Amino acid sequence: MPDTEIIVTNAGEPSTKASLIVVSNRLPFVLVRNAKTQELERRASAGGLVTAVCPVVIKGKGLWVGWSGIHLEDPNEAIPESNPNDQTPTAGLKSDQVVSVNIDAKIFDSYYNGCCNKMFWPLFHSMPGRANFGGVHWADYVTVNKHFAVRTIEALEKCLANNRGSEKSPPIVWIHDYHLMLAANWVREHAEEKNLPCRLAFFLHIPFPPWDIFRLLPWSDEILQGMLGCDLVGFHIQDYCLNFVDCCQRSLGCRVDRNNLLVEHGGRTVRIRPLPIGIPYERFVNLAQNAPKVLKTSKQQIILGVDRLDYTKGLVHRLMAFEALLLKYPQHKEKVSLLQISVPSRTDVKEYRELKEEVDQLVGRINGRFTTANWAPIRYIYDYVSQDELAALYRDAAVCLVTPLRDGMNLVAKEFVACQINDIPGVLVISPFAGAGEMMHEALLCNPYEVNEAAEVIHRALTMPDDERALRMARLRRREAECDVSHWMRCFLKAVGALEMDDVGTTTMQPVSVDDFDDYLLKYIGYNHKLALLLDYDGTLAPIAPHPDLATLSPEIKNVLYKLSNHSDVYVAVISGRNVDNVKKMVGIEGITYAGNHGLEILHPDGSKFVHPMPMEYEKKVSDLLKALQDSVCKDGAWVENKGALLTFHYRETPNHLRGDMVDKARSLMEKYGFRATEAHCALEARPPVQWNKGRASIYILRTSFGVDWNERIKIIYVGDDLTDEDAMVALKGMARTFRITSSDIVKTAADHRLPSTDSVYTLLKWVERHFMGRKARANSLTYRPTKGDGVQMQMSLEVASTANNLDV
Repeated sequence: MPDTEIIVTNAGEPSTKASLIVVSNRLPFVLVRNAKTQELERRASAGGLVTAVCPVVIKGKGLWVGWSGIHLEDPNEAIPESNPNDQTPTAGLKSDQVVSVNIDAKIFDSYYNGCCNKMFWPLFHSMPGRANFGGVHWADYVTVNKHFAVRTIEALEKCLANNRGSEKSPPIVWIHDYHLMLAANWVREHAEEKNLPCRLAFFLHIPFPPWDIFRLLPWSDEILQGMLGCDLVGFHIQDYCLNFVDCCQRSLGCRVDRNNLLVEHGGRTVRIRPLPIGIPYERFVNLAQNAPKVLKTSKQQIILGVDRLDYTKGLVHRLMAFEALLLKYPQHKEKVSLLQISVPSRTDVKEYRELKEEVDQLVGRINGRFTTANWAPIRYIYDYVSQDELAALYRDAAVCLVTPLRDGMNLVAKEFVACQINDIPGVLVISPFAGAGEMMHEALLCNPYEVNEAAEVIHRALTMPDDERALRMARLRRREAECDVSHWMRCFLKAVGALEMDDVGTTTMQPVSVDDFDDYLLKYIGYNHKLALLLDYDGTLAPIAPHPDLATLSPEIKNVLYKLSNHSDVYVAVISGRNVDNVKKMVGIEGITYAGNHGLEILHPDGSKFVHPMPMEYEKKVSDLLKALQDSVCKDGAWVENKGALLTFHYRETPNHLRGDMVDKARSLMEKYGFRATEAHCALEARPPVQWNKGRASIYILRTSFGVDWNERIKIIYVGDDLTDEDAMVALKGMARTFRITSSDIVKTAADHRLPSTDSVYTLLKWVERHFMGRKARANSLTYRPTKGDGVQMQMSLEVASTANNLDV
């Protein structure tokens, strides 16, 4: 039985035993300052989201996190209670159920207008040519999302404190829309650090683009991983879900299950669900029943368009289609008018001002061309329209055009259907590029890009027989009445609450199996190629442990490595951050190559050794830095590991609240002594300033073992788990199959695929064993043969080192 029990009240409003914390860019109301009293006052916000979600927050004693619509000089200024006469859905939301997010006005403008509206909005609507990718705006987006995450954790702590002693399930944190696509990752991170139980969900209210468009975003990997910080990610329709799953597989290398819409990330299974939003259906029916008549003429048929003035709405294409209609079917002149309502939007943005000018000119040209003494073809309203007036226009229109070039759902189509209460209803014409077009099957589909074809569809709508109108609209109304906004809310609560089982299919991906690697590797390796297997140690072959000495190989991995090392078609190298003698001791298998200190030392199977030289002065600096770190930061569980050429500062056992200052101080000391500070798993490595890393070491190993044409003679697999392995993955990009073991943190990787744990590395090795043990060994062995001049110890001079540094692929 699911942990979250869903309750439906008499009024049909969904409720739940788990408190709901909603996180959105804006609060469900706007704060304004009274000009006379200078006191803050609430102004209600309209909209289906508020109507559906607010009652659940109120009844479940949840909270709402968001920006208030005003930049407060005092962030602690109290949020006022609602007006006693307020009858809107937000009226019952007490001030102590609101967590206001206050952000510097300049940063907020960069985040909202620069990043959200100029970058994400056009890109997600498949209009990349309009996107402006700015690094400063992205940095401010990250800053704001982190701030929202901090405030959300405060809300979570408050919610858990309020619920203490009750039988409530863990709170549901529901994050909304493209403004906050990164926040979930940091909410999860902080919640796990503080041991705060919760369930995380995200819902995107705009389209999610296909991979070939989404990958144009320079920070696409970070966005995907931010959303995957949740347990559930919701979209309007199935197509958006499939686009997202495809991006996770192709951009991040995640394992996915397309049939059940699952993505594996950081060892967790994230469920992707289509959750088409509805409208408050009965409210619009009541509005239509009570709204006074607005259209005074009964001799003309009215074609209605209602849109925010935005380039995604296809207004120019719509006007051109109407013009084509009048040219092709002149019988509609003086009998049909287009009433286009364009709600002002982003008037301070140049592109929107230019769009308004283009629409104004087109309306003027069409009217100038066709207007008669008694008739104007287009009535154009550039203003806000009240809900009562809008309901009357919906009710009495003969045709409603909902023809965006791209739209997440488009609720205008649903509102029009709800208001069709006349005996002879109107006809809905909808674009297939709106989410609503995927499910409103009885509407007439119209491709806005095909202007002449669109004119034909409008003509068909105008001349449709009454019985067909009634039949189509009856089916549309029945569906929208059933799938209203409360139904959407119930579907969400069911999906996020039933973590063990829901009616869409399995909710957990099966563990990585040997067969999974058929998809990853079989085509690449084939049946005639030899293989070089390059493996990291800590976090890859062995799990990360509190102390390096405790990170031991499992008997199963050691056994399969031993078998592979004895196969003539498989070459094995372990490339680690440990010193070379230690990594050989930990693995304990003869006949393979060991590289230590990220490749600064390489021990070949025949005992010959490569040692990358260090500048003489750094030999003393290592001991000086070791002493400085021991004196300054080795406390509260932190300690320094001496690897000879490298030092590693470990802080895994240090309490989280002490780590920040300690790590900053350690990094400062490393840089002071001339070392490069490199992040590792709960550790900071001090590396000498030499141009050598796991990438250069990997190419050196391959070249010395297989010759200058190694990339034509052998297939390569590289597996690692941290930033030091990225050097190898970048160096081998396009010439190897690379895998990275990742956690739930946001990790940008050059790897082809992600794996959840060292267990999946064992599965990979078993695939290699099955693949190679099932075929006959080839005549040419992959046993390392030193080139002429190799000695037992190849201690290179600086001159020789410079040659090695210039090794090309």
